[in-house]
Amino acid sequence: EIRKPARFTDIVAYALPVIEDDIPSAYKEAVRSSESVEWKKSMDEEMKSLHKNETWKLVQLPKGKKAIGCKWVYAKKTESLGKDNVRFKARLVAKGYAQKEGIDYNEVFSPVVKHSSIRILLALVAQFDLELAQLDVKTAFLHGDLEEEIYMSQPEGFKVAGKENWVCKLQKSLYGLKQSPRQWYKRFDRFMIGQKYTRSHFDHCVYFRKLQDGTFIYLLLYVDDILIACKSKVEIERLKTQLSNEFEMKDLGEARKILGMEIERDRAKGKISLCQKQYLKKVLHRFGMNENSKPVSTPLAPHFKLSASMSPKTGEESHYMAQIPYASVVGSLMYAMVCTRPDISQAISIVSRYMHNPGKGHWQAVKWILRYILGTVDVGLLFQQDKVTGQCVVGYVDSDYAGDLDKRRSTTGFVFSIAGGPVSWRSILQSTVALSTTEAEYMAVTKL
Repeated sequence: EIRKPARFTDIVAYALPVIEDDIPSAYKEAVRSSESVEWKKSMDEEMKSLHKNETWKLVQLPKGKKAIGCKWVYAKKTESLGKDNVRFKARLVAKGYAQKEGIDYNEVFSPVVKHSSIRILLALVAQFDLELAQLDVKTAFLHGDLEEEIYMSQPEGFKVAGKENWVCKLQKSLYGLKQSPRQWYKRFDRFMIGQKYTRSHFDHCVYFRKLQDGTFIYLLLYVDDILIACKSKVEIERLKTQLSNEFEMKDLGEARKILGMEIERDRAKGKISLCQKQYLKKVLHRFGMNENSKPVSTPLAPHFKLSASMSPKTGEESHYMAQIPYASVVGSLMYAMVCTRPDISQAISIVSRYMHNPGKGHWQAVKWILRYILGTVDVGLLFQQDKVTGQCVVGYVDSDYAGDLDKRRSTTGFVFSIAGGPVSWRSILQSTVALSTTEAEYMAVTKL
């Protein structure tokens, strides 16, 4: 029997935003709430979009077929102008968990752009002074074409009079279906190839095309977020027009934020910075770090000698650690490490080894990392135009020797930079035990 670890049972932190914003969890709650007019308006807009896209047609359920359910999911989105400008959003979601493999779906994998590709693009933008634009695809998953025969019950509150027992035969993919991300990607990929763009062999969500003047135009896709970079504004506008003719798009103008990462540009100085200040502030607040906490200057102090022997040995220690959100903290910090904080990669690599059974000593180390983040919350990546080495990829690699106290394995660390800013980094245990510092160094180099 597979049981959920006790440390994941405390979902208060996840429930707080829902309680604060008073977001309904079901259709009946939405129509009975004090903001029912707004919720009804958002549902009407969603249904209008679904009908416009011809997502389904009403049919009688064939014998031997089963219809999956659907539900309304609600959210409030704060616009960039401030908290007073709140947008109500309702989305119809299919209950994809009822789908059966081989009947309702086959392949479900869909690629997304790598974080390193985003950083490389920003480095190129800074180095060559490119234009950078951002687009958002409205109802992206609805553009995918279904290959399977899937039936869904009619949405609550919008059942057609006289045909209440009929079902929706899906013609396009819908949010919640397991294959929706894949079908959307395949549709977008066909469109980009048809526009004479080349898909990168190293990242299947990066597309580029060489222009007549020898420059390139780049497009990066992360589900429904799109970044476009090019020297020519005319070429960017042309691509925007092509995309808008095929899909329903929202032009976000110059890129300011992508995947929770904030982009700031000083074009006069040829600089672009990438940080996660707002995200990290939320993480610190969520786990109890405030202005009264004392910041530290290093990600992990030398006195932390972490090993598996520090895991709980008594029932009392186990009970204490069961109340600690160890995995949640490490996971939250890991996302920052992956995006913009290579300085904590080695520390996160160490504390993440003990997520299955953390002890008090491991928790002290995690709290130390949080205190380091508290003092460096606005630290990020900086890409700057450099006419000497900016166009070159500069890489560094190093290793320690037998730093892992449990299996005496060494740690490999590397970082590569373009335009003076890191674009790829990693800190990872070596797969085998090195017999000397020289061997550890060679293993680190060959790992690349």
